[in-house]
Amino acid sequence: MIKNSLKDQPIKICVSGARETSHCGIDALDMAERVGKELAEHGCVVTTSAVAGFPMWAARGAKEGGGMTVGFSPAANLAEHAEAYRLPTENLDMIVYTGFGYAGSDLLLMRSSDAIIFGCGRIGTVHEFTVAFQDRKPIGILEGNWDTVELLKDIMARDIERPHDNIVFDKDPRRLVEQLIAVVKREREKSEKTIQ
Repeated sequence: MIKNSLKDQPIKICVSGARETSHCGIDALDMAERVGKELAEHGCVVTTSAVAGFPMWAARGAKEGGGMTVGFSPAANLAEHAEAYRLPTENLDMIVYTGFGYAGSDLLLMRSSDAIIFGCGRIGTVHEFTVAFQDRKPIGILEGNWDTVELLKDIMARDIERPHDNIVFDKDPRRLVEQLIAVVKREREKSEKTIQ
C-alpha cells in the first residue's frame, strides 16, 4: 500500500484582490506580479479567481516565474466565462468552471487552497477573507498603498470570539510568501500527526 504524505504535495496558495484596481495605488499590480513570481519560485501552485486585476497580475507573475496557475471561474463554461462575465483566460494553466457565480466560486477557491494572500481589494476580497478566516486557513496580508489592510484588521478585531493565530502581515512579497509557506508546512505537520 502506497501512503502519500502531505509534505510531498505542492502547496496551493491563492492570491485574492480586486478585479478593478483604480483605487489600489500605482504599485498594486506590480506587487501582485511579485507575489505570483515569489510563489512560483518557491514551488507553489497559484490559485486565483479567474478575473482581471490583482489576481490576473499574480497569475502573470507566477507564469513568468515558471509556476502553475489555476483559476476558479463564476461561469459554468468557457463561453459564459468569456461572453457573459467577460473574464480573461490568459496566464491560467487551468480554469475550474464552477457555475456558482462569484460568491459560490469564492467558497470553492478558498476551500481548494492551502493558504490565501490578500492584496488590495473591496467587497469580493472581503468575502473571500471572511470565508478563509472562518475556515481558519493560513492567511497572508500584503501591506501596501491601499486601505484593505485596515479594513481586514477591523473585521478581525470585531470577531474576538474566534482568534486566528495563522495570519501574517508583511509589505515585502518575498518575506510574506516565506512566512506563509512556513505556516502551511507547520499545519501540514500537525495534520500528518493526527492521521498517523
